[in-house]
Amino acid sequence: MTVTLNIGDRVIGGGCAPYVIAEACINHEGDIAIAREMVHVARAAKCDAIKFQFHVLDDEMLRQAPQSANFEEPLYDTLNRTNLTVAEHKELKALCRNIGIDYLCTPFSRKSADILYDEIGVDVFKVGSGELTNIPLQRHIASKGKPMIVSTGMTELGEVEETVAALRETGVAFALTHCVSAYPCPYDRVNLGVIPKYRELFGVPVGLSDHSIGIYTSLGAVAFGACIIEKHFTLDRTAPGPDHQSSIEPFELGELVKGCRAVFEACGDKREIFPEEKEIVAWARESVVSTADITAGTVITADMVSVKRPGPGHGAIAAKHLDDVIGMSAKANISADRQVLWSEVK
Repeated sequence: MTVTLNIGDRVIGGGCAPYVIAEACINHEGDIAIAREMVHVARAAKCDAIKFQFHVLDDEMLRQAPQSANFEEPLYDTLNRTNLTVAEHKELKALCRNIGIDYLCTPFSRKSADILYDEIGVDVFKVGSGELTNIPLQRHIASKGKPMIVSTGMTELGEVEETVAALRETGVAFALTHCVSAYPCPYDRVNLGVIPKYRELFGVPVGLSDHSIGIYTSLGAVAFGACIIEKHFTLDRTAPGPDHQSSIEPFELGELVKGCRAVFEACGDKREIFPEEKEIVAWARESVVSTADITAGTVITADMVSVKRPGPGHGAIAAKHLDDVIGMSAKANISADRQVLWSEVK
């Protein structure tokens, strides 16, 4: 049985609609005005949350850390240039609260986690894929007692199992997001089947942190049972920076939210005739009809009857009983080209 996760009064998992996180990452380029606008855009798109990052760089990394191809300057310099201040994060959190969207933020070290907890007052920790195997940091964050959403990109299953075991020991409530940390991620690397696998193995809410182009795989993830969808977004995909090109723009963000909720609603497993279908049944199904005049007492042969619309009703014979009618006798005269009634055959 999969447990649920609570963020404020929002329940994640347990048959609830997907929790959609607009990942602002560093697409604000360190400009608080852009960050504020991104909050408003995410709220207008009806996202559940917007997520930022907070770095204490000298506690997090060495200056000579390597960089991936999506960075045009040293990683340290990029993060230093785009890092928002504590005061700015407090402002963004207050803005989120005032307009009705959850504020999430990712720490990358013990000090950043401490500041997010002690000074900014986060309600949940979103932990990035790079920190999945940093079990000391995972335990430190868990010690705060706040729910955690933990991404699992760049890992093998055994590493995920190790981190899950460590988190279970702490007693903290947590969810996992399946992730492939490629920017952008090719569709044939997404592997949405990991979502139900995680749910079966770990019994926790499972989502997708999606780095593929567009919104397609996010919508597919909901069909696979993802209860969290995290997606990078930007105000302008042509802006300079490492993540803009693999992010979606405001209109797509709105479509993502609508699409995720539509797919969620479509994921039931009932097989029945629904009320909306019943008036269609009357004309869309077929019944047994006469193709010639049939006099009373005649044994009905295959060339005397066929099946046509409309469907059976008021004693008419359903199409599935055509073979049963052949060989019966007519109890009354049956004129050509009309429905045959059960009361007319024996």
